[in-house]
Amino acid sequence: MKSAEVAVIGGGPAGLAAALAAYEAGAKEILILERDAKLGGILQQCIHNGFGLHYFKQELTGPEYAARFEERLLGASIEVLTETMVLELSKDLTVTAVSAKEGYLQIQAKAVVLAMGCRERSRGALLIPGTRPAGVYTAGLAQRLVNMEGLLPGKEVVILGSGDIGLIMARRMSWEGAKVKMVCELMPYSSGLSRNIVQCLQDNEIPLHFNTTVVEIHGKERLEGVTIARVDEKTKKPIVGSEKFVPCDTLLLSVGLIPENELSLQAGIEIDPVTGGARVSQERQTSLPGVFACGNVLHVHDLVDNVSEEAEIAGAAAARFAKGQGKQGREIPVRAAGGVRYVVPQRVFAREGEELTFYFRVGAAYRPAKLSVLSGGKQLLSRQKAIMTPGEMESVRVKLSKPVDEIILIVENT
Repeated sequence: MKSAEVAVIGGGPAGLAAALAAYEAGAKEILILERDAKLGGILQQCIHNGFGLHYFKQELTGPEYAARFEERLLGASIEVLTETMVLELSKDLTVTAVSAKEGYLQIQAKAVVLAMGCRERSRGALLIPGTRPAGVYTAGLAQRLVNMEGLLPGKEVVILGSGDIGLIMARRMSWEGAKVKMVCELMPYSSGLSRNIVQCLQDNEIPLHFNTTVVEIHGKERLEGVTIARVDEKTKKPIVGSEKFVPCDTLLLSVGLIPENELSLQAGIEIDPVTGGARVSQERQTSLPGVFACGNVLHVHDLVDNVSEEAEIAGAAAARFAKGQGKQGREIPVRAAGGVRYVVPQRVFAREGEELTFYFRVGAAYRPAKLSVLSGGKQLLSRQKAIMTPGEMESVRVKLSKPVDEIILIVENT
């Protein structure tokens, strides 16, 4: 049995930032538990640049971004256990894990930060008919093979889904000599950042087909091709007669990310059905007192810079909780309405005059868009924007000039 003021589950960008923020907030016993052999999480395989523009005001690669936080760890009394898999989180904040170094161990924590990240949705979740040949990969697995193992998964590639990892891998595969024939997207808009569509697809002359999906996979030992088809914009069902066979030896799936919340569910933490992450307060505290969540385990982010900022909120709050200094105040529910698909945090403990930041995504493309923040039928804030799309997370800061009973975020076309 070990003890810790703050136990951080996950040593990726969220876990590193949370642990450092807890240290700076005065926590003395901090423990990071990471299942991989190295810290950094997904950043280890993201060798492209574009990280850190907001947080560090510099353009860095993923490993460089992670290294900045690892360097700061050297000057802090933070214990790190790598090759350590957390098996259970109990309601009394006991963390059970197995470690290559320590064996079977339990950590009694005063506060816990969940920073387990997310996983990719696989072919099994899509129910694509056909055989099971070699050559079908998630985009993240292909990224690891190319960037870390030095292996090229294939030469003729079709990518299903226009998430950021899929867009980045379209460019990466093309630069490594593969022929990326197309990117197919079920929706009428991309789920990736606009800059990635330009830099990864348009700059490399890779076609992007909206309202299109893969309806069958062909091949016995190795993938021989896929059948694609147009889909109806409303029903998302394939349009009969629009099918087309595309020969290829590799299919990459970039069809969504799922927060890794098995531990959260096991502990009885309340989960938001839209984000797949915990429902939290503005300090990122979950429904289980003393347990905080941040990063992609809470909701999927576009930018690692935002992950770091959110993790610092969670880490500092966890340190305060461990010292018996939890935030007090009246609970105010926060609700998404109209075109807003979800909002984080889902509840706040706010005082009059406090400024709050809300992160949200819309459910469709809005051009132009009007955001309204309401309470009790009265408007707290209104903002116009040229465009809002589901692929880019939005944020808004709201100052409470008087007590409110509920906060509602609404987006509509103007």
